[in-house]
Amino acid sequence: MILTIVAGIVALSVLIIVHELGHFFAAKATGIQVEEFGIGFPPRAYGRKWRGTIYSINWIPFGGFNKIAGEVDPTVPKGLASRGYGVRLLVLSGGIIMNLLLPFVLLAVAYMVPHDIVSGRVVIDDVSPNSPADMAGISPGDAIISINGEPLKNAGELSRYIQLNLGKEITVSVEHIDGTAETVALTPRWRPPEGEGSMGVLEISTEDAVILSESYPPWEAVPIGARSCIEALVLYKNGIAGMILGTIPFTPAGPVGIVQVTAEVAQSGISPLLELTAFISIAIAITQLIPFPALDGGRILFVLLEWIRRGKRVSAKTEGIVHSIGFMILLGLIVLITYQDIIRWISGGSLLD
Repeated sequence: MILTIVAGIVALSVLIIVHELGHFFAAKATGIQVEEFGIGFPPRAYGRKWRGTIYSINWIPFGGFNKIAGEVDPTVPKGLASRGYGVRLLVLSGGIIMNLLLPFVLLAVAYMVPHDIVSGRVVIDDVSPNSPADMAGISPGDAIISINGEPLKNAGELSRYIQLNLGKEITVSVEHIDGTAETVALTPRWRPPEGEGSMGVLEISTEDAVILSESYPPWEAVPIGARSCIEALVLYKNGIAGMILGTIPFTPAGPVGIVQVTAEVAQSGISPLLELTAFISIAIAITQLIPFPALDGGRILFVLLEWIRRGKRVSAKTEGIVHSIGFMILLGLIVLITYQDIIRWISGGSLLD
């Protein structure tokens, strides 16, 4: 258990460091002074200055940080705020870009690494009356062979395809209980009645299930990983829409919650851990895009406001105060969410429940 918790901490730290590296590389490439790039958080354990930047290792072994000169003060030589719109937007979005690119690599590697999968017939055990599945002629005992031409290996894949295609018509290849086969069309619902599910299938099972070891060569894993990354973005978007519509419960997670779920998934192997880390990386990127002070999106908003106002800046003092207030609010939210995460963990609960 200790090893899996360490794996969770390492995975989250890697994502934070990758995010900071995005800002770092963008700043260096555009001639902006990076005063310090640190792994972990202060107090400093070791530091060495090279080409104007201190590279440090710090005593708190979690994540990392950049200290970029003149983030809000345009009078600082070689500072961020002294540069043009394009350069500032590139540096401020560098971390987001890295967190969006990393999943393509992680998912490709996940498919190269040998991993176990469950394979069998996906059988419908119960169907809700007047649901999309019922109206399409799917009955209890029928087997789902494929969705939109994609063969199904297990019940989990059926749920994934349904969530990817909410509100869209899909084609479902069905093998009926009497042995006949047909292809039907149906549209998974965004807002199904409680307990019915988007398709209206109440219970699903994987019959004749066997566990197989699967891996792909690089030339196959890369395109499969890229497709999975795009699908992860769609799932994240649909998840946000579901929370807005009230069909998916809003369950925020802080660092402790993320470490917990990562530790749990790490027990299943390297490939599932890489897949989860890729999804968390996407979540970090989208969260950082939110135009809230202290987040990257909030800083980008100030640059866009300046552009809209044709070069008229918000004063460095005002912007600094706004970001400081935003940071304090975020810190308070993190403390509250972390408290909930700890209580959930102690009580034996999980985000995977």
